[in-house]
Amino acid sequence: MHWYVDVLKKYAVFGGRARRQEYWMFTLFSVIVSIVLAIIDAVIGSSILGIIYSLAVLLPSLGVAIRRLHDTDRSGWWLFIALVPLIGAIVLIVFLASEGKRGPNEYGPDPKTADAF
Repeated sequence: MHWYVDVLKKYAVFGGRARRQEYWMFTLFSVIVSIVLAIIDAVIGSSILGIIYSLAVLLPSLGVAIRRLHDTDRSGWWLFIALVPLIGAIVLIVFLASEGKRGPNEYGPDPKTADAF
């Protein structure tokens, strides 16, 4: 749960780096919340809860994805590759799932070593 809250605390932080675990745990929790809200929306016959939640986590989702790309030593502009049908989404998932660069890079210190201190 703290991975989700930590990302929300960095609501619109697009600089720095994010570990794989931070990104994927946030994504997992966000998907679970979306499924629960979709069920509630279906029961009440509305879609307002899902829309509000999607808008609320839009900037944190973009922020953590950009920080994740920074950890792999790629620019945040690589998010736009997802606009290419099918191939773009696959390439982006590979980038987001790959291990981050060891040691500091142009986007900041290694978050794995920063957690150790």
